[in-house]
Amino acid sequence: MSGLAEELRWTDATAQAALVANGEVTPTELLEAAIERIERSNPGLNAVVMKWFDHARSVTADLPDGPFRGVPFLLKDLYADFAGQTLSNGNAALKAAGRKANSDSTLVARFKAAGLVIAGRTNSPELGSLPTTQPLAWGPTRNPWAPERTPGGSSGGAAVAVATGMVPFAHASDGGGSIRIPASCCGIVGLKPSQGRITVGPARAEAGLGVELCVSRSVRDTAGLLDAVRGPGVGDTVIAPEPQRRYVAEVGADPGQLRIGFLDVHPRGEVLHEDCRSAVRAAASMLEGLGHIVEPAWPSCLADTTLTQRFMALWATQMALAARDIGATLGREVTAADMEPVNWALVEQAQRLTAIDYAAAQAAGWTFRRALQQWWADGWDLLLTPTVAEPPPLLSEFENEPAFPTAPQRRAGRFAAFTPPFNMSGQPAISLPLYRNADGLPIGIQLAADYAREDILIRVASQLESAHPWSGAHPPVG
Repeated sequence: MSGLAEELRWTDATAQAALVANGEVTPTELLEAAIERIERSNPGLNAVVMKWFDHARSVTADLPDGPFRGVPFLLKDLYADFAGQTLSNGNAALKAAGRKANSDSTLVARFKAAGLVIAGRTNSPELGSLPTTQPLAWGPTRNPWAPERTPGGSSGGAAVAVATGMVPFAHASDGGGSIRIPASCCGIVGLKPSQGRITVGPARAEAGLGVELCVSRSVRDTAGLLDAVRGPGVGDTVIAPEPQRRYVAEVGADPGQLRIGFLDVHPRGEVLHEDCRSAVRAAASMLEGLGHIVEPAWPSCLADTTLTQRFMALWATQMALAARDIGATLGREVTAADMEPVNWALVEQAQRLTAIDYAAAQAAGWTFRRALQQWWADGWDLLLTPTVAEPPPLLSEFENEPAFPTAPQRRAGRFAAFTPPFNMSGQPAISLPLYRNADGLPIGIQLAADYAREDILIRVASQLESAHPWSGAHPPVG
């Protein structure tokens, strides 16, 4: 591998952009270094499933003068339309169809305006439905810390590409934990923004569960990209309040003394792995050492045992809509042969729901949203929880079983117990790589803030990053 490719492997996006701005390297040199790393590291990990290297080379000479001019970047293979390029959403039928987008989604256009050089797509489970990344269409993405284990999902390909230094940060999305879970599994940073902070237009609705941003290795990269792409689009239905200042100004800013509750048990009485409990307790100690008031306290509504059922009613309906969209692309009715068994089971579940069932789930979600946000209104600044309920499971535990099609989803529910509530409430939450277990596996912790308070999350995440740096912890790379 060339000296530049290796030299820049662990250089974050902010520093790479500065090298370009100062004339020390060119965008072409950054891109070729990233391509070299992808070609070397990807074959054993399967993080990058579409390579647009020639197209990326063609744009490096005429890039917008954005804050990340020349920095290599990857899009997730889910909903992010890139004009003239394909998108499979992890689905084998769409992959075979090879549909090319006619235009950019609003967020992709903003990525381009920021000066990013988009070089391909990263692997995602079919329709983003599981907290693992092993679609039948593309095969499994492997965790670089332990290749037999999941990298998390649904932004698992993105997380692996970033964790191994293929690119400094990458596009990711989160409808139930899909930014935070792979960030935890791969030992990187994953911020789920507030609902309505970043448009998901023009084809999707901000009132849904999903939001988009990135996974990264540094807090300042996440803050800088949030500044570059935040804001509403035309016709958005949910718009988060404007921040008081740029998010990069929150990096290194004194958060003051905060009141932080922590949760080191499973709120619904289910199993929480001792490693995840230890990660929360270690983070609580770190925060206390930084001068914050940290107490064992959490919103009582998280103990609601009907929460999963409510979430899944909404999730299944979204899956049925996605199946209808696949049919529109294919020009025919979708059948079970066109989707993985776990997702077809959700489509069938949605078909059994009535309009009243869906409206009741939605109304229950609104009630839960208010109950959860009330905890912050009552005087708390942050909630500290595990990101996931256990260390990264084996990939084999999520495999499709046609005789038991809901098995992967049930396994997912045990693993991803702590992230969906904040998709339902619309609040921002971040996973930070502050802990590794005795086997060396990353165990993330989650911090959740009040609605629209990404500023507090960035201040505290930056404070923790400075006091307990994680930049030197890297998985083995090829």
